[in-house]
Amino acid sequence: MRRPKRGDQATEIGAKDSVIKKIQLQLRQVPLLSWLLGAMVAVLLEVTLGYPLARGLGLSGIPGLFGLRLIFTKPLQTPVAIVYLFLVYFLPAVVVALLTAPLANRLARLLMDRFPIWVSLFIHLGLLYGVFHLWASINDYRILMLSFIFVAIMLTLSLNLINGYMGEFSCSHPGFMAIGAYATSILTVLLFVNDDLFGAPLLPEFLGPFMFPLCLLGGGVAASIGALLVAIPSFRTRGDYLAIISLAFSFIVKSLIENLEFIGGPRGFMNQPGYANLFIVFVWMVICVWMIYNFTRSTMGKAANAVRDNETAADAMTIDTRKAKMTTFLFAAFWAGVAGGLFAHIIGYINPSTFGIFKLSEVLAMVYLGGLNSIIGSIAGAVGLQLLMEVLRPLAMLKWIVIPVLLIIVMIRRPAGLISFTEIKVENLLKSRQMKTLQEGR
Repeated sequence: MRRPKRGDQATEIGAKDSVIKKIQLQLRQVPLLSWLLGAMVAVLLEVTLGYPLARGLGLSGIPGLFGLRLIFTKPLQTPVAIVYLFLVYFLPAVVVALLTAPLANRLARLLMDRFPIWVSLFIHLGLLYGVFHLWASINDYRILMLSFIFVAIMLTLSLNLINGYMGEFSCSHPGFMAIGAYATSILTVLLFVNDDLFGAPLLPEFLGPFMFPLCLLGGGVAASIGALLVAIPSFRTRGDYLAIISLAFSFIVKSLIENLEFIGGPRGFMNQPGYANLFIVFVWMVICVWMIYNFTRSTMGKAANAVRDNETAADAMTIDTRKAKMTTFLFAAFWAGVAGGLFAHIIGYINPSTFGIFKLSEVLAMVYLGGLNSIIGSIAGAVGLQLLMEVLRPLAMLKWIVIPVLLIIVMIRRPAGLISFTEIKVENLLKSRQMKTLQEGR
């Protein structure tokens, strides 16, 4: 039998590299619109044929989280789950995305040329929510998981404003989240719920869903007022004082809530109405991302970056550094409070222990895992860590060993996070590489 020569091996490797490059080039020409259409077809396929296909492959039912939990609960079924994911998700999504790419590119170019960018953005967001809604319609577990991920994105983005864009180190987000959760819960229960603690509702119950946004804004404002107690003494000094004061603030808020019997004390607060469905949480998450994205690109956001890089130089350049820090800190606290209000109404119960040291560790991990000074990094960190925590849930307390070890490895390799200091323009996100090439050619 003839042994392959080195020249033949080099030719084979070159052919494989050429094929891989062609596939990569073809995938880069697929716009985001086509990927969303492909995802929509994949989840429709799962809704209609997922259960019989899963039973035919030997699974007990449709995998709740892409089959990832089977690795720890039923490892022997992992190969079958991979086959299910390939047939239901990967293959339909890729095929539909490639087939619709030419038409989607023309449509996307038409939208970008003839209409304001928000029209194209709304279409993409509508398709994205359609994918989430269909995927979550299979069971309540998926709805709860997606809702928690949306809240985690809001918390991570808001903390990244302080720890990333402004360059300070804050540990007060669990406290802000607790203030927002309890303030929003008190408003909704007092106004619209017949409760044992507060008695009959002050307003008709049918007004609750319409007034809920105002209650969330009230929770955010309450969190911002609480942030003043941290910001006023902290920003008169420099260094690590903010970390110390903010950590003390979180413990004070938790201890204070535990001693307030009229809101349940250590037993917790319940009977929150179910106003925070998946659509409401998604809308608030989109508003949060949009406002923080605009804030980071605004004059105040650039001022916060200047404070991070060199506060003395920023002060010498006539930037009001104290105003920049106060505004950024209160803005971040506001969104942490709104996220806390949504969290309380997703589960219908809150407890002071929920906003303790574990919540602080979770939020900090999401920020530093995804990347500092990056919107897309914060989203990636929140989604990634939430999925990782859910996958490792069968390990019980061992997951708090696995997750820190992974974080240590990431911090060694990428100290600023996986996607740090990366800004993505919305205009470029909605375009494929082919569209960008055509516009540059003009």
